[in-house]
Amino acid sequence: MPNDAARDSREGFLSARATRVMTAACHRVGLDSGGAQLIRLGENALFRLTAQQVVVRIARSTEYLPSVRGEVEVSRWLAGEGFPVARTVDELEQPLVVDGHPVTFWHLIEESDRKATYGELGSILRDLHSLSLPDGLGLPPFPVLDRTDRRIEAATGIREDDREFLRKRARELSDQIANLRFESKKGPVHGDAHVQNLMVDRKGQVTLIDLERFSYDHPEWDLMVTATEHHSLGWQTTEQYAEFVGAYGRDLRTWPGFSTLRSVQEFNMTTWLMQNVSESSEIAEEYARRIASLRDDEAPRNWQPG
Repeated sequence: MPNDAARDSREGFLSARATRVMTAACHRVGLDSGGAQLIRLGENALFRLTAQQVVVRIARSTEYLPSVRGEVEVSRWLAGEGFPVARTVDELEQPLVVDGHPVTFWHLIEESDRKATYGELGSILRDLHSLSLPDGLGLPPFPVLDRTDRRIEAATGIREDDREFLRKRARELSDQIANLRFESKKGPVHGDAHVQNLMVDRKGQVTLIDLERFSYDHPEWDLMVTATEHHSLGWQTTEQYAEFVGAYGRDLRTWPGFSTLRSVQEFNMTTWLMQNVSESSEIAEEYARRIASLRDDEAPRNWQPG
């Protein structure tokens, strides 16, 4: 019979491996993993422990350990400021490393039926970008393309000509990014600022989650997500995007550098999805749709959220 290491190498970071890591991590800290539910498998795996009201978050490898540690520090800082943010379970050791995967534990947010609005996203980002970092909290610059190289080389189930195309596109984008001239001062940046990273609890409180890419950089990196989703993908109505712009106070599309940031966001969205092409035929089909349109800048982006 193959051992766990052999199985893990063959599987990659798929749901079966993530479940084994979650079970071992819970055992180490005395939590009951029975009945745990997989919430999401993307850059991280997230499991819900209903009995303990805890979410277990598992990163892909120890390469992510610095960002995981930063996530914990940022959560504690923002919570201390009274900012509405996901909170760690501070009485547990944070983070653990289990079988090569950093693991953290978070208080479960009991969601209401209502989803956060784009106006609320604009307001949250406006308030976040106005904060000053405390002494002693060292944050990295926004990791614009750092994970895409890892994703491209580690991806299984993609064509080799796709891999070569993505390598070439990454080099082109790096050159374009180096020539950007930003209009804003640097400050705290969430790093993955889309409306799905807000949760509304049963009391109506809107909370910011998913802090792993939190950075010290230009706020344009946060604005590019929704601006691209609207401009390229049509995922928001005109009214929804207007609410976002009105709450934040700026429409990134009027900035000369937007076309570069739009290309960066489309590239990141494609390589993010690429990690899980072996999980289902639906993910594989969506990846194929995205990579085909990346090859043609004039093609419509008929992408599905996911």
